[in-house]
Amino acid sequence: MKQYLDSGLRNGGNLLKDWLIISKWWGWLPLGAGALAGVALPPLGWPWLLWIALLPLWRFGPRGGAVWGAAAVLVSHRWLLALHPLTWLGVPAVLSLPLVLLLLGLCSLAGAALLALWCGLLQWLGPSRLSSACFAALLWGLTEVLLAKGPLFWLGLGAAALPGDRPLAGLAAFGGAGLVAAMQLLISWLLWRQAWPLLLFVVLTAHGLGAAALALNSDVDSSQKLQLEVVQPALPTREKFEWEMQQRQRYLLGDAILEAEADGSAAVVLPEGALPEGEQPNSKNVAVISGGFRRDGIEDRSSLLWFPAGNLKPKSWLDKHRLVPIGEWVPGGEWLQWSGLSAVGGLQPGSGSRLLNLPNPIGPIAGIICYELADGASIAAATREGAEWLLAVANLDPYPLQLQQQFLALAQLRAIETSKWLLSVANTGPTAVVDPSGLVINRLKADKSKISTMKLSRNKNISIYSIYGEKPIYIFLCVSAIGIWRNKSIQLLG
Repeated sequence: MKQYLDSGLRNGGNLLKDWLIISKWWGWLPLGAGALAGVALPPLGWPWLLWIALLPLWRFGPRGGAVWGAAAVLVSHRWLLALHPLTWLGVPAVLSLPLVLLLLGLCSLAGAALLALWCGLLQWLGPSRLSSACFAALLWGLTEVLLAKGPLFWLGLGAAALPGDRPLAGLAAFGGAGLVAAMQLLISWLLWRQAWPLLLFVVLTAHGLGAAALALNSDVDSSQKLQLEVVQPALPTREKFEWEMQQRQRYLLGDAILEAEADGSAAVVLPEGALPEGEQPNSKNVAVISGGFRRDGIEDRSSLLWFPAGNLKPKSWLDKHRLVPIGEWVPGGEWLQWSGLSAVGGLQPGSGSRLLNLPNPIGPIAGIICYELADGASIAAATREGAEWLLAVANLDPYPLQLQQQFLALAQLRAIETSKWLLSVANTGPTAVVDPSGLVINRLKADKSKISTMKLSRNKNISIYSIYGEKPIYIFLCVSAIGIWRNKSIQLLG
């Protein structure tokens, strides 16, 4: 680059590549690019902006990758700051903000560590080769899917195409969020290498296949119509356990039951944590599906509860499996005598299966409780086992609109992956219906108390992703690894 600076870019410089490797820029370039990636993720959801933000990663070593990852997480997960103040949980006011900053910092450090490892591996493989780029991109996508089964992961490149580019997100019907994430990286690599003809071919092909998948999803059999009455209570979490708030919740449930009876809705649906342990919905003629709490022996669980019409006790339930770290689950909490940053902390996880078999007209559903929406593989497995639509219940207060929009983007992605209708019912939002093509059909205004009738459809369609899961990614990863091995062997022989 130095000789280009001396002689001018007209005499051999390559502006797009060389500006990325000026050593004195290493500090602010990964910081700025990582922050740009955080902005490009939902709620903005502009993949073309993300491709630019990913460009420098192909030249960064572990140090630059760590800065990029930390900046991306700091920006994309800034909604964590809304946890402050924590005084309502008994945290002293002087410790509240430092503790929230520590949580965001720990998440950022986790992102930094992962990106440092990825960039280090990439530089060892040799980023200029197509086989290395494919291997690294597929490895990233697969890692996002695997991390989503653990306690920390929330949002990655797999959801970055939404809401701005649904045709690109349509690739999820073939290979899930992992394939969408890998495609973002591969496009950025082609842009970095300035392989314009191949870049144009890949972009057009990816969008064409995605658009075809969305068209097929829109055309699935939707003859089994379902009408539900949903409740968006909009109760502040910091106050919801007070008597006045609980009374307001009961009045809303009573009104929703009356409206459901008048409208002929099959059931009333309430969000996560709406019913305290032992609370009984007094509904004689309409079924109730509600997030709530139950006790299993000496263990407390957050659950999706099914009350048939006239039943005061739940007939079926689905326990939350993926608990929110620090909020609902604390590593070693039983020894630390600390249940976490939640009014219902100290919960125990349930079974990993997300299938909840309910009688007609509700039918079998894939039940999703809040944070579990990030785990697309488990939701796809439930549809493979017979789920005919997706139900996501959440709280999301006191978090801002940014988190609600991220939640909705993930809901769109899950609907596309599984070719199923999805109903989201949340305390403050998003409360919405998403069709199998990822289109938001009906959405209530955020942070407003509302009872509304939602219509969706059941279907028995099974998407390619629901059948094969991540198997195509594993196959392509092995093919890329063989290509890398051959290149290394040729180098050694040479």
